[in-house]
Amino acid sequence: MERRAFIKTATLAGVALASAPWPSVRAATATMPMFSPDPALGWRTFEILTRVDLPVSAEASRVWVPLPSVQEDDWIQPLGNLWETNADSAQVGGDPHSGSRMVVANWSPGGKPYLEVASRFRVRDRAVDFRDRGRAGQPRLTSAERAWWTAATEMLPTDGIVLATARDVTRGARSDEAKARALYAFIVDHTARNPQTRGCGVGDIRGMLEAGNLSGKCADLNALYVGLARSLGIPARDVYGLRVADSRFGYKSLGKSGVVTKAQHCRAEVWLEAWGWVPVDPADVRKVILEEPPGNLERRDAKVQVVAERLFGSWEMNWLAYNFGHDVRLPGSAGAALPFLMYPQGEIGGRRLDSLDPDAFRYAITSREIEV
Repeated sequence: MERRAFIKTATLAGVALASAPWPSVRAATATMPMFSPDPALGWRTFEILTRVDLPVSAEASRVWVPLPSVQEDDWIQPLGNLWETNADSAQVGGDPHSGSRMVVANWSPGGKPYLEVASRFRVRDRAVDFRDRGRAGQPRLTSAERAWWTAATEMLPTDGIVLATARDVTRGARSDEAKARALYAFIVDHTARNPQTRGCGVGDIRGMLEAGNLSGKCADLNALYVGLARSLGIPARDVYGLRVADSRFGYKSLGKSGVVTKAQHCRAEVWLEAWGWVPVDPADVRKVILEEPPGNLERRDAKVQVVAERLFGSWEMNWLAYNFGHDVRLPGSAGAALPFLMYPQGEIGGRRLDSLDPDAFRYAITSREIEV
């Protein structure tokens, strides 16, 4: 075994990147906090460090650590990954179906397995100017891409109660934008964030609708948005990732820095013909309602209203996008596909570990911003 071999997959040092000064956190006013993501503020560079430690076992062990797999030059650019491990083998693997990438490490029985993965990336805010309808010469979805981003998945059916709900919510809406906005308003106004939901939820949207229980967390509420949009033939996708910094706008509920082991967050995008991929995040509106001090805010509270307006069309990029994957197969595993991949995964003797229990699984994730 090659122990403590530091394997480089892409250069992290000496990368020349243009950057602009990033403002300090702005204090929220008592009545109307600022929340205006702005790409002109420039790029920020981050590093996340994921450390996994497994117990000594008489059986073989395997670990999968997600890597930044989304390359969108306007708002996120992966810069590379390094890792250190005592594994028998460790390499970048992926699920060809979803495009999700990960470090895959394997250990023989015995020993004390560990894996430490560092990933760097740079991001900048996203904001759509809905006054600009000029799409001449802009890329458009191919028929194959449109089919892919409107397809059903295991957790996102597009027929039955899902389609019926989408048609009811968008009754009277004619354009794709009007329908997308109606679905967004439906999620914001008629769902709830459930603090008892484990992790980020699982995104079982048919089960939510059939039970009449539209509560959960980001992977439930934003998945509901995506599934409803797809059922109407509007391309949409979940984006699975991790919060890596505090919100500079003063929202305590919309950021996390330092130890980010439990800071996973799923967002969503919808394709509108006039603007291309549009960022949305109705689940975070419900998070602000529940968690923003003093808590349990009214929908009409100024803090909620400004975020609800801005999160259709913009994202503050204090967040890493891992992938868009649904029904993710882990390379080398005989276990079931995952609804999505944004947590480290592990197996001992072929038995899947609980990725939502990092204390028992023994993994930790930290983030730091890097000046370039």
